[in-house]
Amino acid sequence: MAKTTPRRRPGTAATQTTKRSTWAVGGATILTFVALLYVVELIDELSRHSLDVNGIRPQTTDGLWGIVFAPFLHANWQHLMANTIPLLVLGFLMTLAGLSRFVWATAIVWILGGLGTWLIGNLGSNCGPTDHIGASGLIFGWLAFLVVFGLFVRRVWDIIIGLVVLFLYGGVLLGAMPVLGQCGGVSWQGHLSGAVAGVVAAYVLSAPERHARASRRAGTGSRRPKS
Repeated sequence: MAKTTPRRRPGTAATQTTKRSTWAVGGATILTFVALLYVVELIDELSRHSLDVNGIRPQTTDGLWGIVFAPFLHANWQHLMANTIPLLVLGFLMTLAGLSRFVWATAIVWILGGLGTWLIGNLGSNCGPTDHIGASGLIFGWLAFLVVFGLFVRRVWDIIIGLVVLFLYGGVLLGAMPVLGQCGGVSWQGHLSGAVAGVVAAYVLSAPERHARASRRAGTGSRRPKS
């Protein structure tokens, strides 16, 4: 008796394998990064927090090095654990936009957000110079990127991710609101700078889709109806 089997569409298996590979690599990347943060905090604890002085010290030449080091440093284990879940969730979702975009977006948020913190980090402080540490600026950058990236590229999947992130973490954005006259505490300056950098990264890295959409509109507009 002859048997019939469903015919597989060409490339379907390869596409599924690629997606699984992207997810696996993205997950491994984020887990490795977070594990590195725990190693750094362990060293910091063992050295009696000697590393924490390497944060972003606004408007000082030496404080510029903090742009590189600050996201690796945390005040204590509680500070790091509070950042861990958002880092894992938002970081993994970032990789779904593509690993190349994830790397570039992270670099933009890391550098531009850190520079913004260096510029405005003392704003609102009533106890003198400040030292900003922690990965929350990166978290706010990733959060802002995910929320607006879908609007720039206008892809259903990216828009859905943005809406889900906004629903789950939208309230966190209140942490980017300026708070004046406080001494120490949460770095709203780092949060705000990271969020702004995330929007910039989303705009810059959505350029291929935006240009393609503009070209299609221009091509459509140049066609004249036949008489």
